[in-house]
Amino acid sequence: MIVSSLPFSALRCRRIADLDVSNVAELLEKGFPKRSRDYWFHVLERLATHSTPAGMPRYGYLIERAGAPVGAVLLISSRIQENETLTIRCNVSSWCVEPDFRSYASLLISQATKEPNVTYFNISPAKHTRPIVEAQGFSRYSSGQFVASVFPSIRRSVSVQVVGSHVYPNAHFEPHERDLLLAHAQYGCISVWCTTNERAYPFVFIPRIVKSIVPCAQLIYCRHIEDFIRFARPIGSYLALRGRPFVLIDSNGPIRELAGTYYDGVAPKYFKGPIPPRLGDLAYTEAAMLPGLY
Repeated sequence: MIVSSLPFSALRCRRIADLDVSNVAELLEKGFPKRSRDYWFHVLERLATHSTPAGMPRYGYLIERAGAPVGAVLLISSRIQENETLTIRCNVSSWCVEPDFRSYASLLISQATKEPNVTYFNISPAKHTRPIVEAQGFSRYSSGQFVASVFPSIRRSVSVQVVGSHVYPNAHFEPHERDLLLAHAQYGCISVWCTTNERAYPFVFIPRIVKSIVPCAQLIYCRHIEDFIRFARPIGSYLALRGRPFVLIDSNGPIRELAGTYYDGVAPKYFKGPIPPRLGDLAYTEAAMLPGLY
């Protein structure tokens, strides 16, 4: 897309291609100085191998002037199955624009989020960018986080088993959820089945350290928050044995069935598009896929 009436020559916005990876990594290193160029190469390599839906960009979009990128935004596009419905959603991540071109940041985002049938979401906007995100048409769907204390169960339940994703469940499960668990285990997540006589329930957590000292696990995926509430004790035992006594859960208020504390305004999340993301589902997002970024 050629942009007209601009003070800089040869300025355009387009999809990031394979040949752009080196230059985009250099640009992102400047925009995020706490991350090395090698780190961004690793991120872009992970996007290159991700199963991106047909027609969606593999990496994201850039603004270039005279052949050199001056702005970029990364996109993680995935085909998500909810019951019998397949939808496409896209995690908007890691956008930066060089200072002289900041006035074109809205052009970059509008181009990157233009598909009407795709749900876009931003799960880690910096505090000073949240008004900008809202001005871009995003709405908040998660206002804070609940920190649950998952006390281990004293009694071992004979009717519930928590096992790793590598175990083939001896109960009904959805094949796409097994694929999800195995993929996230490769990303470094804690992927488990909570198995009853009736069915196997999938859960994904990412290990986190809060305030640089408190080990915890962030809930990345479950079928429903009610499932986590139901199995909090056996899951708590599993996580406690791995040194994770607390679980971070995206929430719009206290979760009364769980012991813990709600923190309003912490890590709010935004979306725009036809289908609001549900709480308890950050599968195939930067939180799970891009280590150290979230």
